[in-house]
Order: sequence, then C-alpha cells, then structure tokens
Amino acid sequence: MMLTDLHIHSTFSDGKLSIPELVDFYGSRGFKIIAITDHLCEEETFLGKASNFLKKTLTRHTFQEYLRMIKEEGDRALMQYGMMVIPGIEITKNSISFHRSAHILALGISEYINPDGSILDLITKIKDQGALAIAAHPVSTRLIEHQTYHLWDKREELYDKFDAWEVASGPHLFKEVMESGLPMIANSDFHHPSHIRSWKTLINCELSFNSLSVAIKQQQIEFVFYEEPAKIKIKYPEVILNFYRNTENLFS
Repeated sequence: MMLTDLHIHSTFSDGKLSIPELVDFYGSRGFKIIAITDHLCEEETFLGKASNFLKKTLTRHTFQEYLRMIKEEGDRALMQYGMMVIPGIEITKNSISFHRSAHILALGISEYINPDGSILDLITKIKDQGALAIAAHPVSTRLIEHQTYHLWDKREELYDKFDAWEVASGPHLFKEVMESGLPMIANSDFHHPSHIRSWKTLINCELSFNSLSVAIKQQQIEFVFYEEPAKIKIKYPEVILNFYRNTENLFS
C-alpha cells in the first residue's frame, strides 16, 4: 500500500514550500506518491486576474518551468526516497458566490489547459492527456475560507465524469461524500507544513502512474489519518462508517 498525498501546493502558487522542499518534506516521512497541484486560476475573470497580479497562480508563462521543476525533482525523489512525484494542477474557478465556485485537480498532465472553459470541457481536456480528474473539496471544508460548492450542486450530472471526489480536506472528513457512493480520495490540500496533519490515502498500486490510476478508479484504497510523529490508521469503509454511526460529534 502506497502512502499518498495528491493535493499539494508549492511556491509556484500559494504554498509556503518550494518543490525541492516539498520533495524532502514528504520523502523524509515515508510517502511513496505525491502530486504537486498548484493553482491555475482563470485568465479572464476579476478574481483570476487578481490572483495573477498577486502571483498566487500558475500562468501560461510559468507553466513549462513548473513542469520542468517537477520532472527534475521527481527524478531526484525516485532515486533518493523511492517516491513518485506526479505533475498536476488545481484548476481554480472562483466566484464571489460559493455555489458558482469549483476547483478541479488534474493529475498527470503534460500540457497547459486553459482554465476558462466549462467544467465538462475541462474534464475532457484533462482526460485527453491521459490524466485523472478529481473534484476538489466539493462540500464545506469546515474551515473559514472560500468554499467551492458548484461541483457538488451538479453531482448528478457529473457523478461519472470525475475519477474521484475528495472525501477529506485536511483534518476533516466529509460525511456527505462518504455516504454518496461516489469514488473517493483523501488529500491534505497542503499549503503549510502544519497541514501534514490530515487525512491521506493508502493506495494498493505499483509505483507508476498507470497503476495508480487503475487503483483509484477501482477504489483499491484505505484512508489514514496522518499525525506526526505517529500515524493512526483507520480502514475504509467498515471502521470509518461504524465509527461515524456511533460517534455523533465526529463530523462536527
């Protein structure tokens, strides 16, 4: 089983650690698969332009350097730690309205994607690259921050379009996603070293992107709560669901 975190931000957008620092941070903790998924904000909207001005997003001009850095550090990660680093992005469609905001993880990309397209168009472009499309934190994150409800509001239309839906963001499990029957993944949405304390996913796969993709689509996974210096392992689905049924305050 591979200890993974597939939602991580670097200094290419709004993360606190550089990509080399992230490789050492995760590699030294025994992770076997990580994905660097910096924000790629819309180019034409006001909020997207503001993120560009503040240098909190990838752009067309920084994208190739971003991929080059991930490739270079991925080679080092494999040699030094036996860890695979996946190139990814978090397509960031923010609106003043939470119900119009949506974030999509694209894992395993190799080419720039214009983030201004429709949700279905973006998913098609992701999958045309052989990449995975993940619905990021589609329900309330239980934190005081910008929320992204659009994908969840459209889940009946989109349920078979995404390869997985995030069932956790940081330390919080989402009971709505847990009980939905949708394919799931748990990530940290890492921006700061303190965010390592979060739900992660153990994936039954080999150390290759193809094997990882199959395992996620077939849900060959377990969820684990990672807390330094120890890891507390709870298996999905029986233990988590039973724990939830018998613990009223688990999701409060």
